[in-house]
Amino acid sequence: MFEISNLTLSVNNKELFNNLNLKINSGEIHVLMGKNGVGKSSIAKAIMGDNNYKVDGSIKYNGKEITKMSISDRAKEGIYLLNQSPIQVEGVTNAEMLRLALGEKTGKNVNIFEFSKELEKICQDLELDKSFIHREINVGCSGGERKKIELMHMWMLKPSMIILDEVDSGLDVDAIKLVGNSLKKYYELYKPTILIITHTASILNMFEHYKVHLLNNKGIILTKDESFAKEILDKGFKKILEEYDTFVISEN
Repeated sequence: MFEISNLTLSVNNKELFNNLNLKINSGEIHVLMGKNGVGKSSIAKAIMGDNNYKVDGSIKYNGKEITKMSISDRAKEGIYLLNQSPIQVEGVTNAEMLRLALGEKTGKNVNIFEFSKELEKICQDLELDKSFIHREINVGCSGGERKKIELMHMWMLKPSMIILDEVDSGLDVDAIKLVGNSLKKYYELYKPTILIITHTASILNMFEHYKVHLLNNKGIILTKDESFAKEILDKGFKKILEEYDTFVISEN
């Protein structure tokens, strides 16, 4: 289970949220929606331990308080972020990073033969050339290739909680379908907890049942089922916020 309790989040001495609360049971899919600039991505970065953010309150995963953990320790707990704009890492190949990460996670030596075999199969499924295995992370890659590389890492590391931060940003129709199908397949196979951060519907179309949380600059002001995503997109954030901005309500 993942739980944010009484969270105050600030960056550069600017308070973004006060008393933010969010609870996600194991295997559930939850969606954070809100207009641009409201702070959706900041929540994802705070969960992962970005040092630019000051966090007061509690963030727990599987009963463990993670607010004081390093980014690598949070990753070892099984939390994985698919970035909106994955960064490039020069001098380190995907294979080198994944071997190191798997060794750190399991505490065991990685079987090179099994590792390579699995990685090649994942690349095939993602329609990603096998040459990317030994290329520097995201260096010289297009936006679509970077998202596929993030998915490659996900399939190898097998996280139990996945945060999708505008994962469909910058992707064409075919790439969105491939990314969405890969995520859906992973969910059906491993049943991870998923937190989706978005202001569009493209990635949501891949999932059937989820809870939608509407954010404004106060925090989460409304929680409803998946039908609420369509209502938001039909009406627009401005109209929805005018209807619900004066109170806080949750419908489970």
